[in-house]
Amino acid sequence: MSSPHVSRRTALTTAAGLIGVAGASACSGGSTTTEGSSAAKNTASSSATSSTTTAKPAPQLPGGGRTIFPANRLFGWCGAPNSPALGQLGVGDLGTEMDKMLKDAPQWGDGRTVLPVAELIATVVQAAPGRDGLYRTRMADTVIDTWLAEARKHKALLLLNIQPGRAKFIDEAKAYEKWLVEPDVGLALDPEWAIGPGQRPGRVFGSMTGAQVDEVAAYLSGLVKKHNLPEKALIVHVLRTSILTAPEGMKQRPGVAQVKSVDGIGGREAKTGTYNRVMAGSPPWFRPGFKLFYSEDAKAGPLMTPKEVLALSPKPDYVLYE
Repeated sequence: MSSPHVSRRTALTTAAGLIGVAGASACSGGSTTTEGSSAAKNTASSSATSSTTTAKPAPQLPGGGRTIFPANRLFGWCGAPNSPALGQLGVGDLGTEMDKMLKDAPQWGDGRTVLPVAELIATVVQAAPGRDGLYRTRMADTVIDTWLAEARKHKALLLLNIQPGRAKFIDEAKAYEKWLVEPDVGLALDPEWAIGPGQRPGRVFGSMTGAQVDEVAAYLSGLVKKHNLPEKALIVHVLRTSILTAPEGMKQRPGVAQVKSVDGIGGREAKTGTYNRVMAGSPPWFRPGFKLFYSEDAKAGPLMTPKEVLALSPKPDYVLYE
């Protein structure tokens, strides 16, 4: 099976050029209570303790707030270090590219606050099976730390994109838990690259089921509850209707903003047709998203403008450039 979408990434790459980052952690101490010899002393001690102890504020999203929708529209670019084929954020210096990205952000507001996103392809599908036979590799911790630090400088969400090969989405998601317990890190699932036994990436279209999406959503929901986190973004990239099967297995999960991002390639008419087909019948809580490809879309005509994208129905809540 071949298509422009498969052939565009036939030469799969592994990111290089890892950047070292020093992390920091915070610790909190306890308090002691001393019994005084009089009620006055007890009262004074209690007052002093109260004045010096403040409740830890609930963590918020970049720019403030605890929920993503409907106040915000997500907008950003994707990529991986030194890998231009995987997106604009793989071209040149990450901070410089994010500066360029933010210059375009105001065009996407349309009455909402633009919440920037940097989508790092953290689990990268591979042409070879590797030692474990799973056809995927994970970015080094130092890469993710670097991207998170840069996202924070730009007040953006970091989304960790998973191209699983033969691995399970839930296993890949749990591999990133130490970042997912942060208030500004979410996930993006790329089922086009989820293959089964006997299949090889780039030769077939992968897929995932609604139940598999829900398994990840339930996991994120548990993290949100346990760590008192703001809402988590969970993006599912869908190229065509066969990519997401048995969608009835999905559920709305508290603390998780689920988005179906339509990945069709081509000119405006072709992309609009794909968007309409893929979004048809989606539940209202499965928010609409739209992806634009700087190189591939341009081959079929002018790249769709923000005005044209925001004229789609339903209007996308998430827009990503690759």
